[in-house]
Amino acid sequence: MTPSTRAQWEQRLETLDVPSEAFIDGGFTDSASGTTFDNVSPVTGATISEVASCDVDDVDRAVRSARDAFKSGEWSRCDPATRKATLIRLADLIERDLEQLALLESIDMGKPINDALTVDVPGSAAIFRWYAEALDKLYGEIAPTGPGDLALIDREPLGVVGAVVPWNFPLEMATWKLAPALGAGNSVVLKPAEQSPSSALWLASLATEAGLPPGVLQVVPGLGHTAGQAIGRHQDIDCVTFTGSTEIGKRFLSYAGESNMKQVWLECGGKSPNLVFADCADLEAAADMAAFGIFFNQGEICSANSRLLVQREIQGDLVDLLHARALEAAPSHPLDPATRMGALVSEEHVQRVMAYIGAGKTEARLVVGGNRCSVSSDCFVEPTIFDNVPPDATISNEEIFGPVLAVHPFDSEAEAVELASATTFGLAASVWTNDLSRALRVGKQLHAGTISINTVDALSHLTPFGGFKQSGFGRDLSLHALDKFSGLKTTWIKYQT
Repeated sequence: MTPSTRAQWEQRLETLDVPSEAFIDGGFTDSASGTTFDNVSPVTGATISEVASCDVDDVDRAVRSARDAFKSGEWSRCDPATRKATLIRLADLIERDLEQLALLESIDMGKPINDALTVDVPGSAAIFRWYAEALDKLYGEIAPTGPGDLALIDREPLGVVGAVVPWNFPLEMATWKLAPALGAGNSVVLKPAEQSPSSALWLASLATEAGLPPGVLQVVPGLGHTAGQAIGRHQDIDCVTFTGSTEIGKRFLSYAGESNMKQVWLECGGKSPNLVFADCADLEAAADMAAFGIFFNQGEICSANSRLLVQREIQGDLVDLLHARALEAAPSHPLDPATRMGALVSEEHVQRVMAYIGAGKTEARLVVGGNRCSVSSDCFVEPTIFDNVPPDATISNEEIFGPVLAVHPFDSEAEAVELASATTFGLAASVWTNDLSRALRVGKQLHAGTISINTVDALSHLTPFGGFKQSGFGRDLSLHALDKFSGLKTTWIKYQT
């Protein structure tokens, strides 16, 4: 029976075997050096596990195993139906271990248990199942050549893929990379964020149980400047897929240029605008979704709608509605099923967010929030709203990655588009209007990977997710994600007519 109270979840945590070893060559193992790092929960401030701290030697061992597995062909050259069946079994096992995985997600990075239980883990299983179902429905091509020539165009796996994922959605972000990369026939070396390694290691054991051959999936927990850099620089990794900050994304581009020119697919930061015009048909709904767009997952979302651009005649009404919703979203214990906003991921990150809030207090009017608070630890920050934020303010231009909303008034459509576009990022944008022509016109002018009309941050495995400018250029989700992990091979045949 699924726990229904905080006390029951805490009791379940006491008996949970939190994985802490690296997963290399089909089994769990210590790091080559024997060193570990503390996995500290932001929920309690206590160390929940001492995790193998992988370094260059461990990544090299994982890559060798991944390459051997790829060369063997047991996975890379098996028929799509076999890969499909294996990934469907993996999806089934994720659903079987729903509660354990949700608990690991919550305790590792502070998210509400109900979000992990109803969104993150089921969503991860659904993504594996969706890609699995797609694999035996992909066809090659025959080029339109003349008589005497037959040109076949096939998709082939790239080889060894390095996947480096962030801490805000540990299991889902790993799944976004693994499902298409494994589905295409590659071997993968996965590095989870050091703040949230547990669910990726649990997933590795499920992949083995599902029948994934040894060596096809490796999980190397470690620090970014050691294990992460080792993946980026490795001479025998064919492709790196990365989700994280723009700063680190740029480093992976450098690593590729300094090593073997491996493909690098980046999904980086964002500062997404949410434009609300005075002709919005339902201001209550706009307020609900604006609050969701910045307070869900504690604002620790790359595509969070952190800039609210509102037409001046409705500014006061919308800010009042958001004020009330911010009070309703006050943070509480992540293992309480009623909690709507949990803890930020670490003390270090709390200090970073509070520094931005401090800057905001000198730049704009604080409407609500602005403080850190103590719940079960000190890693909790109030939902925070600033009004009348100048366009050149720090909190308007830099990614905060926390529950901090900057409100900007505008008078005209042209001004709204100009304000929305005044950013180095281009991940997502939202537009609220009852005028279809305006929605289409403004959406066309916004340079972002996803434009959501009368909602925020629209997301589905059916559509590609990614951005433009310094938000990167990789695309996760949809069939297009398979393009990142496969190459096109032409076989040209001359024959007698």
